[in-house]
Amino acid sequence: MAYSKEVVIRARERLAGMKADKESLTQQRLAEAYQQIPRLREIDRQLRQTMAATIQAAFTKGEDVHAAMEQVRQENLRLQQERKELIEANFRLGWLDESPVCSHCGGSGYIGSTMCRCLAELCLDEQKKELTLLSGSDASFDKFRLEYYEDKVDPNLGVNIRTVMAKTLDICVRYARDFGTNPGNLLFSGDTGLGKTFLSACIAKEVATQGYSVAYESAVHLLTNMERAKFENDEDARGKVQRYTDCDLLIIDDLGTEIMGQFTLTALYTLINDRILRGKATIISTNLTTDGIARRYNPQIASRLRGNFRRVAFVGDDIRLKKQ
Repeated sequence: MAYSKEVVIRARERLAGMKADKESLTQQRLAEAYQQIPRLREIDRQLRQTMAATIQAAFTKGEDVHAAMEQVRQENLRLQQERKELIEANFRLGWLDESPVCSHCGGSGYIGSTMCRCLAELCLDEQKKELTLLSGSDASFDKFRLEYYEDKVDPNLGVNIRTVMAKTLDICVRYARDFGTNPGNLLFSGDTGLGKTFLSACIAKEVATQGYSVAYESAVHLLTNMERAKFENDEDARGKVQRYTDCDLLIIDDLGTEIMGQFTLTALYTLINDRILRGKATIISTNLTTDGIARRYNPQIASRLRGNFRRVAFVGDDIRLKKQ
């Protein structure tokens, strides 16, 4: 999963904190155990010293090293059993848990060069927090209310508003639910205040919960970062652009609000086309109609949006006014 640099850093800091807290608690409880049962301290000292001392003696005396190691192993097993019995007899189960914070990686976060599951789960949690800040904490499919959309035919479009929006909701729910099976790309099209940003956020959170990496950005900020990465050698912007390219799902909100120019056209086409070629999913929301897209952008961009994105219609009146 292509988590951003910031997400990974925050996750690693959390894992390091968990590891330090675990080690600190273990040392504190071990000190209490030594004070209550001095024999435990003696056993631990013997376990640390016995192996090295016995092997050293075997080499010095010319004895069979393997026989010496077997003798040490048996003595260690006896000491470990005595230690276990003392702990079980004097402390509640799990009180002196000396296992690492993660049994797979020991708390490093990596097994070789592969990210361990413990760190991946923290990255996922950090990504979900980030998406919540970007898109709002209340975004979930069960909070999308069809009653805000009138059950009547739109005189200009000739379609029932609520029926269209019920289909739109179903498309979004299915897209998020089945994301792992080649979901494709969506183009949310409709006027302001009809739920495009809200349903984008719902999809983002659901897909992130499944363990996929998601980047959620407004068109204005996305293209600003791309410009800074190219012309200002901005390291932070370069990291964000890399994330736009590599993430499993990129959501571009409010396409059409950015300042137009040759760089905008080139950067937008390159990003969309590269993600299509790499089979990466993209969702774009816009207030523009199909004709509006064709007028605002060059034929290459319009062609990609027309041929590689499923258009999802948003109709009705501004629901934000109805909520007031």
